[in-house]
Amino acid sequence: MGCSECCLKCLSGIPYASLIATILLYAGVALFCGCGHEALSGTVTILQTYFDVVRSPVDALDVFTMIDIFKYVIYGVAAAFFVYGILLMVEGFFTTGAIRVLYGDFKITTCGRCVSAWFIMLTYIFMLAWLGVTAFTSLPVFMYFNIWNTCQNTTLVESSNVCFDLRQYGIVSIGEEKKLCTASENFIKMCESNELDLTFHLFVCALAGAGAAVIAMVHYLMVLSANWAYVKDACRMQKYEDIKSKEEQELHDIHSTRSKERLNAYT
Repeated sequence: MGCSECCLKCLSGIPYASLIATILLYAGVALFCGCGHEALSGTVTILQTYFDVVRSPVDALDVFTMIDIFKYVIYGVAAAFFVYGILLMVEGFFTTGAIRVLYGDFKITTCGRCVSAWFIMLTYIFMLAWLGVTAFTSLPVFMYFNIWNTCQNTTLVESSNVCFDLRQYGIVSIGEEKKLCTASENFIKMCESNELDLTFHLFVCALAGAGAAVIAMVHYLMVLSANWAYVKDACRMQKYEDIKSKEEQELHDIHSTRSKERLNAYT
């Protein structure tokens, strides 16, 4: 019985809302980083194999350099949000424990409330950042969808020669003419290969992961705001109880003093 009571007490102290948000955040970040990294690698293969885009020999800011930069950004995002998820989970544990024992001897410090407010502001900024990442990730999904949809309907475009010009997407400079037409042999090979289908669906999964991260940030905002409001109200109630008990003690001391004075005067 003692062991079961201990287990129930431990389970009651788990911040389930923060736990769900953390799992959703880790799943979204893992999906975005893993699928995004592999999709970028597939993009390099497609550009070099079928669009005949060559990496610049000098240290110029070409599309391949940008892809390498995006890969390093993905590494940083994975590490940063792994740490941030742990911090938010720890904050959830402390806040949940603080709320449960606040009416006992425990008191929340002003520093703790400031930390909670700081997490709210930081989470809001990260939510806006993930919204931007989601919008940015939708661009390659749209581009690959156009190419993939054309490959799925090759019989409909046999009569017309549809071309995909990389200059329209800003991938190459205006002076370079890198386009792929449906009547070319490279286009047919690209449609028959696995790189296009795999890269397209990897970008779709990365977009879904970014959306999951946005939902996790919104969930965290609700949890942090609710915890901060509960702790703030509980602290006010604790201060009220302290003032009330202090006044009652003063009244008790006054009555005791008067009773002693009357007893002394009587004797």
